[in-house]
Amino acid sequence: MCLIVFAWRPGHALPLLVAANRDEFYPRPSLPLAHWDDQPGIYAGRDLLAGGTWLGVGPQGRFAALTNLRDPTQAEGARSRGELPAGFLRSQLSPAEFLAELQGHAKQFSGFNLLLGNAEQLWHYNPRSGAPQQLAPGVYGMSNASLDTPWPKLLRAKNALAEALASEHEEALFSLLTDRHIAADADLPQTGIALEFERLLSSAFISSNAYGTRASTVLKVQANGARLLIERSFGPNGVALGETRLVLDAPK
Repeated sequence: MCLIVFAWRPGHALPLLVAANRDEFYPRPSLPLAHWDDQPGIYAGRDLLAGGTWLGVGPQGRFAALTNLRDPTQAEGARSRGELPAGFLRSQLSPAEFLAELQGHAKQFSGFNLLLGNAEQLWHYNPRSGAPQQLAPGVYGMSNASLDTPWPKLLRAKNALAEALASEHEEALFSLLTDRHIAADADLPQTGIALEFERLLSSAFISSNAYGTRASTVLKVQANGARLLIERSFGPNGVALGETRLVLDAPK
Protein backbone atom coordinates (compact mmCIF):
# COMPACT_ATOMS: atom_id res chain seq x y z
CA MET A 1 0.00 0.00 0.00
CA CYS A 2 1.16 3.50 -0.71
CA LEU A 3 -1.79 5.66 0.31
CA ILE A 4 -4.32 5.09 3.06
CA VAL A 5 -6.77 7.63 4.45
CA PHE A 6 -9.29 6.67 7.09
CA ALA A 7 -11.87 8.00 9.50
CA TRP A 8 -11.97 6.39 12.95
CA ARG A 9 -15.23 7.22 14.74
CA PRO A 10 -16.01 4.92 17.67
CA GLY A 11 -19.69 5.10 18.61
CA HIS A 12 -20.73 6.19 15.11
CA ALA A 13 -23.00 4.13 12.86
CA LEU A 14 -19.96 3.70 10.58
CA PRO A 15 -17.03 3.70 13.00
CA LEU A 16 -14.36 2.95 10.38
CA LEU A 17 -14.09 4.16 6.78
CA VAL A 18 -10.96 3.39 4.80
CA ALA A 19 -9.85 4.40 1.31
CA ALA A 20 -6.54 2.92 0.17
CA ASN A 21 -4.38 2.52 -2.92
CA ARG A 22 -1.86 -0.26 -3.36
CA ASP A 23 1.00 0.85 -5.62
CA GLU A 24 3.34 -1.82 -6.94
CA PHE A 25 5.31 -2.99 -9.96
CA TYR A 26 2.85 -4.64 -12.36
CA PRO A 27 4.84 -7.85 -12.88
CA ARG A 28 4.77 -8.74 -9.16
CA PRO A 29 2.29 -11.63 -8.93
CA SER A 30 -0.69 -11.21 -6.63
CA LEU A 31 -4.29 -12.24 -6.16
CA PRO A 32 -7.16 -9.77 -5.81
CA LEU A 33 -9.39 -9.41 -2.76
CA ALA A 34 -10.95 -12.75 -1.82
CA HIS A 35 -11.53 -15.15 1.05
CA TRP A 36 -8.40 -17.09 1.99
CA ASP A 37 -9.47 -20.72 1.85
CA ASP A 38 -6.50 -21.78 3.97
CA GLN A 39 -7.26 -19.12 6.61
CA PRO A 40 -11.00 -19.15 7.46
CA GLY A 41 -12.46 -15.72 8.06
CA ILE A 42 -9.67 -13.71 6.38
CA TYR A 43 -10.57 -11.57 3.36
CA ALA A 44 -7.66 -9.82 1.64
CA GLY A 45 -5.56 -9.54 -1.46
CA ARG A 46 -2.52 -11.79 -1.52
CA ASP A 47 1.07 -11.27 -2.59
CA LEU A 48 2.08 -14.48 -4.38
CA LEU A 49 5.79 -13.69 -4.16
CA ALA A 50 6.04 -13.57 -0.35
CA GLY A 51 2.59 -14.74 0.74
CA GLY A 52 1.46 -11.71 2.74
CA THR A 53 -1.05 -8.95 2.14
CA TRP A 54 -1.33 -5.17 2.09
CA LEU A 55 -4.87 -4.79 3.48
CA GLY A 56 -7.48 -7.14 4.84
CA VAL A 57 -10.07 -7.99 7.45
CA GLY A 58 -10.36 -11.04 9.66
CA PRO A 59 -12.29 -12.71 12.45
CA GLN A 60 -13.42 -10.80 15.54
CA GLY A 61 -13.62 -7.54 13.61
CA ARG A 62 -9.91 -7.48 12.83
CA PHE A 63 -8.52 -5.03 10.29
CA ALA A 64 -4.94 -4.48 9.12
CA ALA A 65 -3.20 -2.44 6.44
CA LEU A 66 0.36 -1.53 5.53
CA THR A 67 2.44 1.00 3.63
CA ASN A 68 6.18 0.92 3.06
CA LEU A 69 8.58 3.80 3.66
CA ARG A 70 10.25 5.51 0.71
CA ASP A 71 13.94 5.47 1.57
CA PRO A 72 16.37 4.31 -1.13
CA THR A 73 19.18 4.08 1.44
CA GLN A 74 17.48 1.54 3.69
CA ALA A 75 18.66 -2.06 3.73
CA GLU A 76 16.21 -4.68 2.55
CA GLY A 77 14.62 -6.46 5.46
CA ALA A 78 15.15 -10.15 6.02
CA ARG A 79 11.38 -10.69 6.07
CA SER A 80 8.53 -9.41 3.90
CA ARG A 81 6.46 -6.56 5.35
CA GLY A 82 3.34 -8.26 4.03
CA GLU A 83 3.73 -10.76 6.86
CA LEU A 84 2.67 -8.09 9.34
CA PRO A 85 -0.99 -7.47 8.43
CA ALA A 86 -1.44 -11.15 7.58
CA GLY A 87 0.05 -12.12 10.93
CA PHE A 88 -2.34 -9.92 12.85
CA LEU A 89 -5.38 -11.16 10.94
CA ARG A 90 -4.39 -14.74 11.85
CA SER A 91 -3.56 -13.89 15.45
CA GLN A 92 -5.61 -14.19 18.61
CA LEU A 93 -3.64 -11.35 20.23
CA SER A 94 -5.10 -7.92 20.91
CA PRO A 95 -3.68 -5.03 18.85
CA ALA A 96 -1.59 -3.87 21.81
CA GLU A 97 -0.26 -7.38 22.47
CA PHE A 98 0.58 -7.99 18.81
CA LEU A 99 2.46 -4.70 18.51
CA ALA A 100 4.30 -5.19 21.79
CA GLU A 101 5.54 -8.52 20.49
CA LEU A 102 6.42 -7.02 17.10
CA GLN A 103 8.64 -4.36 18.67
CA GLY A 104 11.14 -7.04 19.58
CA HIS A 105 11.81 -7.98 15.95
CA ALA A 106 10.69 -4.95 13.90
CA LYS A 107 14.25 -4.55 12.56
CA GLN A 108 13.77 -7.70 10.50
CA PHE A 109 11.52 -5.69 8.16
CA SER A 110 12.24 -2.73 5.91
CA GLY A 111 10.56 0.50 7.03
CA PHE A 112 6.79 0.37 7.37
CA ASN A 113 3.58 1.92 8.64
CA LEU A 114 1.29 -0.68 10.15
CA LEU A 115 -2.34 0.10 10.88
CA LEU A 116 -4.37 -2.48 12.75
CA GLY A 117 -7.32 -2.78 15.05
CA ASN A 118 -10.64 -4.35 15.94
CA ALA A 119 -14.11 -3.12 16.82
CA GLU A 120 -12.88 -1.25 19.89
CA GLN A 121 -9.40 0.04 19.04
CA LEU A 122 -7.23 1.25 16.16
CA TRP A 123 -3.43 1.37 16.40
CA HIS A 124 -0.55 2.67 14.30
CA TYR A 125 3.10 1.63 14.42
CA ASN A 126 6.10 3.00 12.55
CA PRO A 127 9.32 1.90 14.31
CA ARG A 128 11.18 4.96 13.03
CA SER A 129 8.64 7.29 14.65
CA GLY A 130 8.52 5.68 18.08
CA ALA A 131 6.38 3.27 20.04
CA PRO A 132 3.01 1.97 18.83
CA GLN A 133 0.19 4.40 19.47
CA GLN A 134 -3.52 3.88 19.98
CA LEU A 135 -5.39 6.37 17.81
CA ALA A 136 -7.98 8.78 19.10
CA PRO A 137 -11.07 9.43 16.95
CA GLY A 138 -10.27 11.49 13.87
CA VAL A 139 -9.37 11.58 10.17
CA TYR A 140 -5.88 10.29 9.41
CA GLY A 141 -3.68 9.36 6.51
CA MET A 142 -0.39 7.72 5.68
CA SER A 143 1.62 7.29 2.53
CA ASN A 144 5.31 6.39 2.39
CA ALA A 145 6.43 8.50 5.33
CA SER A 146 4.94 8.40 8.83
CA LEU A 147 1.36 8.97 9.94
CA ASP A 148 -0.05 12.29 8.71
CA THR A 149 3.21 13.46 7.08
CA PRO A 150 1.91 16.40 5.00
CA TRP A 151 2.82 15.27 1.51
CA PRO A 152 0.66 17.01 -1.12
CA LYS A 153 -1.29 13.91 -2.17
CA LEU A 154 -1.97 12.97 1.44
CA LEU A 155 -3.30 16.44 2.25
CA ARG A 156 -5.57 16.34 -0.81
CA ALA A 157 -6.81 12.86 0.05
CA LYS A 158 -7.50 13.69 3.70
CA ASN A 159 -9.40 16.82 2.74
CA ALA A 160 -11.43 14.84 0.22
CA LEU A 161 -12.18 12.18 2.83
CA ALA A 162 -13.35 14.81 5.32
CA GLU A 163 -15.75 16.14 2.68
CA ALA A 164 -16.90 12.62 1.76
CA LEU A 165 -18.01 11.97 5.33
CA ALA A 166 -21.12 14.03 4.63
CA SER A 167 -22.41 11.31 2.29
CA GLU A 168 -20.25 8.31 3.24
CA HIS A 169 -20.87 6.97 -0.27
CA GLU A 170 -18.25 4.61 -1.64
CA GLU A 171 -18.05 6.47 -4.97
CA ALA A 172 -16.88 9.59 -3.13
CA LEU A 173 -14.13 7.48 -1.56
CA PHE A 174 -13.12 5.99 -4.91
CA SER A 175 -13.08 9.47 -6.40
CA LEU A 176 -10.31 10.59 -4.05
CA LEU A 177 -8.35 7.43 -4.83
CA THR A 178 -8.42 8.12 -8.59
CA ASP A 179 -7.06 11.67 -8.22
CA ARG A 180 -4.24 12.03 -10.78
CA HIS A 181 -3.20 15.54 -9.74
CA ILE A 182 0.59 15.97 -9.94
CA ALA A 183 2.05 18.23 -7.26
CA ALA A 184 4.09 21.29 -8.16
CA ASP A 185 7.84 20.69 -7.99
CA ALA A 186 8.19 23.16 -5.13
CA ASP A 187 5.78 21.09 -3.03
CA LEU A 188 7.34 17.69 -3.65
CA PRO A 189 9.00 15.82 -0.78
CA GLN A 190 12.68 15.06 -1.17
CA THR A 191 12.99 11.35 -0.46
CA GLY A 192 16.22 10.62 -2.30
CA ILE A 193 14.77 9.57 -5.65
CA ALA A 194 14.99 11.39 -9.00
CA LEU A 195 12.71 14.38 -9.55
CA GLU A 196 10.81 12.66 -12.39
CA PHE A 197 9.86 9.84 -10.03
CA GLU A 198 8.90 12.23 -7.23
CA ARG A 199 6.51 13.79 -9.74
CA LEU A 200 5.13 10.43 -10.85
CA LEU A 201 4.54 9.32 -7.25
CA SER A 202 3.00 12.62 -6.16
CA SER A 203 -0.52 11.77 -7.33
CA ALA A 204 -2.94 9.64 -5.36
CA PHE A 205 -3.48 7.43 -8.42
CA ILE A 206 -0.21 6.49 -10.10
CA SER A 207 -0.12 5.43 -13.73
CA SER A 208 2.80 4.31 -15.89
CA ASN A 209 3.72 1.26 -17.94
CA ALA A 210 5.88 -0.34 -15.23
CA TYR A 211 4.67 0.80 -11.81
CA GLY A 212 1.43 2.21 -10.54
CA THR A 213 -1.77 1.84 -8.60
CA ARG A 214 -2.80 -1.80 -8.93
CA ALA A 215 -5.69 -1.81 -6.46
CA SER A 216 -8.02 0.77 -4.94
CA THR A 217 -9.90 -0.45 -1.88
CA VAL A 218 -12.79 0.95 0.12
CA LEU A 219 -13.76 -0.52 3.49
CA LYS A 220 -16.88 0.46 5.41
CA VAL A 221 -17.41 -1.04 8.87
CA GLN A 222 -20.79 -0.74 10.58
CA ALA A 223 -21.28 -0.45 14.33
CA ASN A 224 -22.71 -3.99 14.47
CA GLY A 225 -19.56 -5.38 12.83
CA ALA A 226 -20.92 -5.84 9.30
CA ARG A 227 -18.37 -4.89 6.65
CA LEU A 228 -18.39 -3.82 3.02
CA LEU A 229 -15.14 -4.35 1.08
CA ILE A 230 -14.75 -3.16 -2.50
CA GLU A 231 -11.57 -3.51 -4.53
CA ARG A 232 -10.98 -2.15 -8.04
CA SER A 233 -7.98 -3.55 -9.91
CA PHE A 234 -5.82 -1.83 -12.51
CA GLY A 235 -3.14 -2.80 -14.99
CA PRO A 236 -0.33 -0.87 -16.72
CA ASN A 237 -1.17 2.74 -17.53
CA GLY A 238 -4.17 2.64 -15.23
CA VAL A 239 -6.32 0.31 -17.33
CA ALA A 240 -9.28 -0.92 -15.26
CA LEU A 241 -9.34 -4.71 -14.83
CA GLY A 242 -12.40 -5.32 -12.68
CA GLU A 243 -14.07 -5.00 -9.31
CA THR A 244 -14.58 -7.30 -6.34
CA ARG A 245 -17.36 -6.49 -3.86
CA LEU A 246 -17.75 -8.41 -0.60
CA VAL A 247 -20.54 -7.90 1.91
CA LEU A 248 -19.63 -9.55 5.21
CA ASP A 249 -22.40 -10.01 7.75
CA ALA A 250 -22.09 -8.97 11.36
CA PRO A 251 -20.52 -11.65 13.59
CA LYS A 252 -23.11 -13.88 15.23
